[in-house]
Amino acid sequence: MMLTITYTGQKTTDLGYLLYKNPYRPQLFELSYGKAYVFYPEVSSACTTAALLLDIDPIDLARGKVGGTGGGLFDYVNDRPYVSSSFLSTAISKVFGTAMTGRADAHQALSDSPLDLSAAVTMLPCRGEQEKLNSVFEPLGYKVSYETFMSDENFPDWGESKYVNLTIRGRVRLRDLLKHLYVLIPVFDRQKHYWVGADEVEKLLRIGEDWLPNHPEKAYITGRYLNRRRSLVNMAFERLAAANAVDGEVLPTEPEEAEEKPDKTLNLNTQRLGSVIAALKNCRAKRVIDIGCGEGHLLNLLVKERQFTQITGVDVSHVALERASAKLNLEYIGDSMRERIQLFHGSLTYKDARFSGYDAACVVEVIEHLDIPRLAAFERVLFEFAKPPVVVLTTPNKEYNANYGFLYEDDLRHCDHRFEWTRAEFRAWANKIAERFGYTVQFSEIGEVDEKHGAPTQMGVFVTCE
Repeated sequence: MMLTITYTGQKTTDLGYLLYKNPYRPQLFELSYGKAYVFYPEVSSACTTAALLLDIDPIDLARGKVGGTGGGLFDYVNDRPYVSSSFLSTAISKVFGTAMTGRADAHQALSDSPLDLSAAVTMLPCRGEQEKLNSVFEPLGYKVSYETFMSDENFPDWGESKYVNLTIRGRVRLRDLLKHLYVLIPVFDRQKHYWVGADEVEKLLRIGEDWLPNHPEKAYITGRYLNRRRSLVNMAFERLAAANAVDGEVLPTEPEEAEEKPDKTLNLNTQRLGSVIAALKNCRAKRVIDIGCGEGHLLNLLVKERQFTQITGVDVSHVALERASAKLNLEYIGDSMRERIQLFHGSLTYKDARFSGYDAACVVEVIEHLDIPRLAAFERVLFEFAKPPVVVLTTPNKEYNANYGFLYEDDLRHCDHRFEWTRAEFRAWANKIAERFGYTVQFSEIGEVDEKHGAPTQMGVFVTCE
């Protein structure tokens, strides 16, 4: 990921003094998650460009050194090392920290003056929100332009990429440009690599004190920067309202009810896994494969049931399989139990003979992580080639998201979800699959049922036609 800052005008080589970085000496900075390089692609009296190149070590991400508490996005192949995200924002503060304060010693007058500056951010994640680039940056005095791409020119049906190359231009102080980028890059990054707590409220208000209180998109900026945590957003809005003396800006102060609590999530997961096991018992399955098993939560429950004589877990992530193995104590179990349980690496979008020969296959909260164009491959791999007599499949109910106060309209429940279906969309898809591949399907809802929006999870049980 790379950020470039260009100064045009007279004596533009003074940009080096403002950034505290010598234009004629490339510099390397060691960070906890990789390395940052500062160099100048162009240096002249009329135009000078400084570049910040961030090289993230993906192995550190997978090992959990930064970015999480274990499990989740960082155990999988992902875009984090390659796109402009919260990692870049952190690098800006560490590498250009003095410049952000505005201190420039002998060049203080230049630091205090608006300059003709432009900044280019490569591969900024911006899924379907390009219009927000204008509404966020233009009120700060910038002209905004961005370059979009097709996801893959060979597959136009995949649609437009969620990444853009962003360029902003304006006559601003350098310190303000850096502060704007520091706050607004994470606004467009839905997966922060750091824990968002009360200290982030203080940081946001301190860095945004000169411009955020009167920004027309302050609600959007504050909500996204604070990762939609309603209690923190409320706290920030109370301070912002006091700062600009505007009444009626404070969001409803019900943080405990608005946030999704960990115990509530666990309770839903327990209900979900219990419903899957009940469906497997009902169809008298003995040999079960869990496709997309993750860290083995379902497998750990299946081994406790004597009915299931052969249990297999498969996942695309080696790290997840290692954790599943540890959870199941596979290193220490006896030979008879070892013959009953097995794990292997595989993908549900590629034909694999090892998927065959089971009474039932489970696909629990998995398909929503697939890009829509890859669903066709998954359908054939499971329902045509493996063709188990029973398939138990669960996926989120998009309608229920309205009950989660931390989600904005049309937001998905997880940043790695490629889609989420309404109940009608899920049933239409499932019925089409059943008809095409010779199954019948029955539907049920899992979790607390809302009269209008249904339950948070929907399940389909596919059974081959006799």
